[in-house]
Amino acid sequence: MNTPDTTPANTTVHASPYGTLPPTSTPALRRPISLPRLAEMHQRGEKISMLTAYDATFAAVADAAGVECILVGDSLGMVCQGLHSTVGVSLESMRYHTESVVRGMLRSQSTAWVIADLPFGSYQESREQAIRSAGVLMQAGAHMVKLEGGGWTTEIVQFLVERGIPVCAHLGLTPQTVHSLGGYRVQGKSDAAASTLRQNAHTLQDAGAAMVVLEMVPAPLAAELTTALPHCATIGIGAGKDTAGQVLVMHDMLGINLGKMPRFVRNFMLDASSVRGAMEAYVRAVKDGSFPDNSQHAW
Repeated sequence: MNTPDTTPANTTVHASPYGTLPPTSTPALRRPISLPRLAEMHQRGEKISMLTAYDATFAAVADAAGVECILVGDSLGMVCQGLHSTVGVSLESMRYHTESVVRGMLRSQSTAWVIADLPFGSYQESREQAIRSAGVLMQAGAHMVKLEGGGWTTEIVQFLVERGIPVCAHLGLTPQTVHSLGGYRVQGKSDAAASTLRQNAHTLQDAGAAMVVLEMVPAPLAAELTTALPHCATIGIGAGKDTAGQVLVMHDMLGINLGKMPRFVRNFMLDASSVRGAMEAYVRAVKDGSFPDNSQHAW
């Protein structure tokens, strides 16, 4: 027997368009991640999971999947805008995507820690330029900003941290300066390069950086730095399994990279039935230390 439609004739039924986001927030399954909580995880040796996201829907899925840190990376230049490098990404683009990510999280758990990249040309001029740029991203909803390079960046990091802006540093392969590095190559291989990287990491920690991404750094050097930096959590990407945490570009770990898949990537969609399932598998693998595998994903 057919059930009669009891909806009043003058009632409009609203549905979420395109099915991308739920109409209301769901109960949070964990306490929001904070800087003190990340420091606690680092101190007790619990691995930190990080993924990039650039829009509301994928950010909501990553947040619900238990990813602790969402990086709004300037890698959006390649995966979203079709650029050949991150150099062409503007501060306005970073603001737009940061706002999109934060809005998406508000429709989900809204518990992940959001880090936004300061793009090329937005902090190199001066400390004052850096804080203006960081202010744009923090007002867009970021909890922390990330900048690339060591040495000259130390003064900028200290300036931002002293003014209440958490900073994540980035050493090793720094994509914004890929042209001066001669391409996407492993960094810190020679004794001199390793010594410089060590010095830069220590000065960035002393300046107040709470995290540092180590990209394409030899695994033994990354492990050494992880032990030597008690107040600055190392986040590896192509830096071996012994860092304090791991980060991947979301499109890479879902197997939808439009270019050559980097050696340090594992396609988590191969054994998953959904994007959320792949992200949950990534978090588990980072936590239990099964990803990355130094024999496959490191140098």
